[in-house]
Amino acid sequence: MPIVKYPRATEPLWHEWDGKAQKRGLRHTVYAVNGDQYTGEWLDNLKHGKGTQVWKRTGAIYSGDWKFGKRDGYGSYSIPDPVTKEYKKVYTGWWKNDRKCGYGATFYPGGERYEGEWSGGLRSGWGRMYYRDGSIYEGQWLVDRPGGQGMLRLPNENRYEGGWKDGKKHGPGKFFYLDKGQLFEGIWAADIPKCGILIDFGRDEAPAPTQYPIPKIELADPDGVLAEAQAMFDDSQN
Repeated sequence: MPIVKYPRATEPLWHEWDGKAQKRGLRHTVYAVNGDQYTGEWLDNLKHGKGTQVWKRTGAIYSGDWKFGKRDGYGSYSIPDPVTKEYKKVYTGWWKNDRKCGYGATFYPGGERYEGEWSGGLRSGWGRMYYRDGSIYEGQWLVDRPGGQGMLRLPNENRYEGGWKDGKKHGPGKFFYLDKGQLFEGIWAADIPKCGILIDFGRDEAPAPTQYPIPKIELADPDGVLAEAQAMFDDSQN
């Protein structure tokens, strides 16, 4: 009985070449047409896993986690100093879909820095901001500005504790004038105290107390007057 031999099927050469061209797993540095370069892991031609990206135009560097071509996970972003050319860390923390998301720290020019929560690339949630003048804000953030409950401590140790809206004191709050030994408790609107009570507070320990104590209130119904004024200005429940 005759034996029939069939030729072995072979894949076209372009299949082999295309397979070799696909970027998967750990690869050496890959250069883009614009000069950007990436060293790290790939999946289906997308940056995926651990890797480092260098942008040629700005010199910025991101090193950390990637997911389907976007920064996603934990990583740090740095830029070169325009004078010394040394790299300065701008952000280190968590990312999602190429934006800051989760807990992270950002370092601003002039020594300011923020440590806290992010959402969609904006400060959102709980965080602490260190300002250039020595002030520190700690509390809630909304759309990149203080919003909710928070405390602002000034360089002279005076502090405000209470509500915030659009980056300004708003709603019920307390302002401790520790340098003078006084406490104001009341309602704020757009950074302006609208009504409240000012009392002596730690006056004997204050470094620069007022010359005279605050006199006693002589109104017939001070609590009623204050409650009426507070009801007029307090929109914190709205």
